[in-house]
Amino acid sequence: MSETAEQNAELEPACADPADPEQYRMSVGEHLEDLRRRLIYAILGIGGAMAFCLVYGRQVMSVFCAPLIGALRRQELNAQLYYTQVGDAFMSYLQISLISAAAIAAPWVLYQLWLFIAAGLYRHEKRLVHRFAPLSLGLLISGMAFVYFIVLPWTVEFFIEFGSDVPLPPGMGSASDVRIDDDPATRTIVPELDGDPTRPAEGQLWVNKRDGRLKIFHRGNIRTVPFGPEKLAAPMITLPDYIDLALGMLLVFGLSFQLPIVVMVLGRTGLVPVATFRSIRRYVYFALVVLACMITPGDMITASLLLLAPLALLYELGILLAVWTGRKPTSPAVD
Repeated sequence: MSETAEQNAELEPACADPADPEQYRMSVGEHLEDLRRRLIYAILGIGGAMAFCLVYGRQVMSVFCAPLIGALRRQELNAQLYYTQVGDAFMSYLQISLISAAAIAAPWVLYQLWLFIAAGLYRHEKRLVHRFAPLSLGLLISGMAFVYFIVLPWTVEFFIEFGSDVPLPPGMGSASDVRIDDDPATRTIVPELDGDPTRPAEGQLWVNKRDGRLKIFHRGNIRTVPFGPEKLAAPMITLPDYIDLALGMLLVFGLSFQLPIVVMVLGRTGLVPVATFRSIRRYVYFALVVLACMITPGDMITASLLLLAPLALLYELGILLAVWTGRKPTSPAVD
């Protein structure tokens, strides 16, 4: 190529019409190449997070199960999880590591998805993506944090408290049974300690108030003695059951918190006018009530506070974003 041709090629993008769609058109091969690059970046992010979670797997498991352990302690029950199959503990270790890695890498993966979408848009559309991609990432992180710190602890505590309050049949050990006077000489009192003794004696029994566990020193090791409520049912929660519950909530809430972006995109593209979103508001709220009751079982007031109110606010935020992005700088539209 001659020197003049090279200079013309360098000047051509600067002289091109920004409104010309052909300047932003990508071939199928370029789209596939960009998709391959974004997939590689996303896999590398997940792989790095997975390596971290596998190395610190036991600590990750403790953090992952903290909401359930906290609920058991608040109910003054044995704060332990169980497994019924030989390989359940190891498989739970892998599952929790994978779920935690996916949660950690989710913002990075979503960011790569936004970059892939932006590559096929016009310049003014790319500006919208770059503007609202951080909002989408923030909503995703907020949804997962909302589950971990609020919804999941409340849900497991509701189930545990409900099951632990079912009384025994009359005459079979209920609180109304006749009580007898015991002999103080044969009375056994288990001491309550703020931790484990530094030098326990063989056969020593105590209650660790911090852990909420009844413990015994047996053959040089501290063992936990399971105990439960004096009711009809006692919880024996397994690791796989808790993992399924936590995973389902993380997925549902993580996706639900993208509601403002969905409403904004539908309103911005004209597929659903903003006036339609406003006119169907009552029906949307009714659907959100049903969704809240299905996802967070319990009384209506608590379900509304935990899920309905945030989703309603997110829906209204989506309408505001659709109105704001649809305004023209020269002649602002009247709301």
